[in-house]
Amino acid sequence: MKIFITIFKNKYVLSAIAFLIWLAFFDRNDFFAQYERSKKLKELKESSHYYDVKINDAATELRRREADPAAFEKLAREKYYMRKPGEDLYIFEE
Repeated sequence: MKIFITIFKNKYVLSAIAFLIWLAFFDRNDFFAQYERSKKLKELKESSHYYDVKINDAATELRRREADPAAFEKLAREKYYMRKPGEDLYIFEE
């Protein structure tokens, strides 16, 4: 027991303990901030995976449409309401 008292009376040990407490709870990069950042990083990685899948799907769709002119025309007519000269366009909303 006496050895613990002599260790904790040492000014270097006390300053090291104070420094560790400061780093653990009061610093800008404390444990709670690190936990929040790691949680946010995990969410961003998941959303990055989602967008990678979407980009790959869009790239395959683009390749498919470039190879098939009928699919390209269908996209232009349905999504962008394009028409050929002399045609009438009727839009029905549900």
